[in-house]
Amino acid sequence: MKKRIGSYPRVRVEGGGRGVVSQAGAVLLVETVLKTGLDQAISAALAPWRKQRAVHDPGKVLLDVALAVALSGDCLADVSMLRAEPAVFGPVASDPTVSRLIDTLARGGKRALTALRVARTEVREHVWKLAGDAAPDAGGQVIVDIDGVLVLAHSEKQDAAATWKKTFGHHPLMGFVDHGRSGSGEPVVGLLRPGNAGSNTAADHIEATTLALAQLPKRLRRGRQTLIRTDSGGGTHEFVAWLTQRGRWLSYSVGMTITEQIHQAVLKVPAPAWTAAVEPGGDIRDGAWIAEITGDCLKGWPKGMRLIVRKERPHPGAQLRITDADGLRLTGFATNTVDVPIAALELRHRQRARAEDRIRAARATGLRNLPLHDTAQNQIWLEIVQIALDLLAWMPMLALTGETRRWEPRRLRLRLFSAAAHLVTTARRRHLRFARHWPWTDVITDALARLEALPNPG
Repeated sequence: MKKRIGSYPRVRVEGGGRGVVSQAGAVLLVETVLKTGLDQAISAALAPWRKQRAVHDPGKVLLDVALAVALSGDCLADVSMLRAEPAVFGPVASDPTVSRLIDTLARGGKRALTALRVARTEVREHVWKLAGDAAPDAGGQVIVDIDGVLVLAHSEKQDAAATWKKTFGHHPLMGFVDHGRSGSGEPVVGLLRPGNAGSNTAADHIEATTLALAQLPKRLRRGRQTLIRTDSGGGTHEFVAWLTQRGRWLSYSVGMTITEQIHQAVLKVPAPAWTAAVEPGGDIRDGAWIAEITGDCLKGWPKGMRLIVRKERPHPGAQLRITDADGLRLTGFATNTVDVPIAALELRHRQRARAEDRIRAARATGLRNLPLHDTAQNQIWLEIVQIALDLLAWMPMLALTGETRRWEPRRLRLRLFSAAAHLVTTARRRHLRFARHWPWTDVITDALARLEALPNPG
């Protein structure tokens, strides 16, 4: 060791080290792939695209890219970080092989996308059974949040266009299953759209919701056990009518734009009709009230739709809109849920804000940009991003407990996945020995023990 100068110790640096595995904590994701059977499902789904005498399985190639994305990669070439550690990730295809597979799947069009999505559906149902009480359907209801995401493009790409925020790029429509306050969330749809796609296009919301429902177990695709939740982009006559007409009616909670008609109706609501808003613990939220609006505002909307409006004191410095009333900010949403206090319904709709957390996690997991040129290629990339996000949701759900279950991808990478380990081979078996002084070594080893205790697929 060199003499210390300044605030940090000086050390000699040289190459040629042996027996050390970088990103060794990623073995948590590898074990999740094995225990959920995701590798088998993806390999079977992509079998039609495997060429004769091919060295690499297309399913393994695609999963390697998804693992690289889960570890913060944002382009196909980042699979090289896996290629450098064959003891953990096995043989990894070359960059040209990876690129050729993406091109092949892009040419496969809807058939290739359907194969991948069906495989994810089957694995998701298996994962939820393994998770037991930690599964998102354990409480009897599943909540799916649909929301748009702006993805900027810094070069000319197919379907990149000016967005409603005066930027340039794409405007995919995403959907996430909400894991509630004790967990994160997992993606169930990623519909790639041009940058100039509308925020409230009913046809796109219907298509995205159809794809999202197809990702759920069959028993949850119809009926009030599933709640579709959106912002005001979903508050259109066509989309609400479609939700109402589907099967035994899905539950929905969609944001509504405060029109002049709704504004006038709010002004006529008597003071005793307003109910105080509540917080998750049941405490009264100061400065916010809720009321249900009836009358002419509901004409033309499906039967059974309820319109609920919230008024609250704006934050200091917030600019009021023309539709606000008496110095109070107005927001509204529509739902078909009955026999539940409107304060609880409003709290449930407000918790849609967790979708913003899921979008932030997606941006940090390959959705910061779409790295390819053609739309079909970028749609495959979007499916890879969803697989990566699936793994980042399933691993905590199956292996972590308490506060660690809520860790977002950035924290998982910093504390768990980035941990290095010493690779030791004894009795023809390989062992990873994590540093005793690393603060989260116990979290890693305990999580691996829980994963190993799960039954093997098949």
